[in-house]
Amino acid sequence: MWVDAILVVLSIPMVASATYLATLAVLSRALPAHAYPSPGTKFDVIVPAHDEEQGIAATVASLLAMDYPADLYRVVVVADNCVDATAAKAREAGATVIERRDADRRGKGYALADAFALSLKDSSVAAVTVVDADTEVAPNLLRAFDRCFQTGAAAVQADYAVANRTASWRTRLMHIGFTLFHEVRSRARERLGLSSGLRGNGMAFATSLLREVPHDAFTIVEDVEYGIRIGLAGHRVYYAGDATVFGQMPATARASRTQRQRWEGGRMLLVRHHARRLLTEGARRRSPVLMDLAADLLVPPLSYVALGTALGAGVTAFRFVARSGAWWALLPWCVALAGITVYVVRGIWLARVGPRVVLDLLFVPFYMVWKIAVALRRAPRKGEWVRTAREGERP
Repeated sequence: MWVDAILVVLSIPMVASATYLATLAVLSRALPAHAYPSPGTKFDVIVPAHDEEQGIAATVASLLAMDYPADLYRVVVVADNCVDATAAKAREAGATVIERRDADRRGKGYALADAFALSLKDSSVAAVTVVDADTEVAPNLLRAFDRCFQTGAAAVQADYAVANRTASWRTRLMHIGFTLFHEVRSRARERLGLSSGLRGNGMAFATSLLREVPHDAFTIVEDVEYGIRIGLAGHRVYYAGDATVFGQMPATARASRTQRQRWEGGRMLLVRHHARRLLTEGARRRSPVLMDLAADLLVPPLSYVALGTALGAGVTAFRFVARSGAWWALLPWCVALAGITVYVVRGIWLARVGPRVVLDLLFVPFYMVWKIAVALRRAPRKGEWVRTAREGERP
């Protein structure tokens, strides 16, 4: 009996996480379409870059081809401590270029800080947009952002998708993961009036917000860190799901190892530093936005939830079949499995990956174990550039 009780207690975090995810999935219906107003926001589109000579021209070309008046935006590439021709390629493509040389202040956070300072000096610039150097954007990106700013937003996040989703089973699974994390969750949060969070790529800020809440975020997950800070300042991040940015993802385990290590390590760093404060302030202010930001940090990655639930359910089911365990001990684990299933099926449906997903899902157990093994390695604490090899490059 006491073993069954322990198994039920162990199931509580899994049930809570799975219920939270399933609730977001149920609420992830398509958001209502909105007509775009006449463009009224002047943007700086900022591209932080480190040794991106191979793809920076394509990114700049994609940005300059957006369906937005040319006199209402400029593209600014920040070539941060580059040793290649990133700056020259960006200039040739038509961007304004900032070249940084600072051995002590390196990384995306510092690059953004310098670019934001330039934008804030120009009183005519009303908002800044951040796009990664390996990204192509939908033509309507600035129109979608402009609509949000004209309706009162201070921060906006576009949909973030995988550009090379068909490159390998790994990128197809990442595409499903991105759909779950960026689209399913963000749709539900926008519908509930919560903060969609910042994803680092395809995000935009009003310059008034940057003056109110300076972007002093320099960790390896500076986007999530800044999203928490603006939440604590009383703002939410709007979700512009009608516009998408497409980023390149690594197609091999070797190329994606450093990227995954940064993401997982940075997440744990934020949990330690911010989760308690978000919970405390959320309760004190009775703020659903802050409570959800805390939940977003505290709910483990799907791989951890799925693997923990599978192990717990397996042990409990074995005990029940062997007639050494009670049937009621299996119930919470079944609830957790059902919640995970609802969440994952919703992501697969929205990802539109086709029948090949059946074969790709066979790799999921190996992918989960690999992610956990990578996460156990020590990640850098500061936002140093650790460049991930792009598709077609040697890592």
